[in-house]
Amino acid sequence: MNREMHVNTNEAQVLLPPGWPRPKGYANGVAVNGRHVYVAGMIGWDAEGVFHSDDFGVQTRQALTNIVDVLREAGARPEHIVRMTWYVVDKREYLAAGREVGAAFRELIGAYNAAMTAVEVKSLIEDRARVEIECTAVLPQ
Repeated sequence: MNREMHVNTNEAQVLLPPGWPRPKGYANGVAVNGRHVYVAGMIGWDAEGVFHSDDFGVQTRQALTNIVDVLREAGARPEHIVRMTWYVVDKREYLAAGREVGAAFRELIGAYNAAMTAVEVKSLIEDRARVEIECTAVLPQ
């Protein structure tokens, strides 16, 4: 059975086919109406393009902070995110940083109600980048 949820003022429907278990850390799909905001891939450097660490968790926190800053420019908030794609250069590094990544995600983004994909890639354009995260947000109409 599909489950509906209320995300702030944005009416969203988390898509969960009958008999499927609730995924941990993401949603299988989300249906929502509203103004779409597309955030390009954000990496773990600050607004001046400076990396402060090569640590995966630290870079993830910065990338998520950058996403929140871009969303704010559109009048959006983290709870409006409906889709995220994570590109990681080392899946073992990503998995090992799970606790730190989860804490940063909960603090900066909130609930795990976005449809998410994580992909291990050979490298990212910026050599020091360990993770790149892009997202789509939908503001209520």
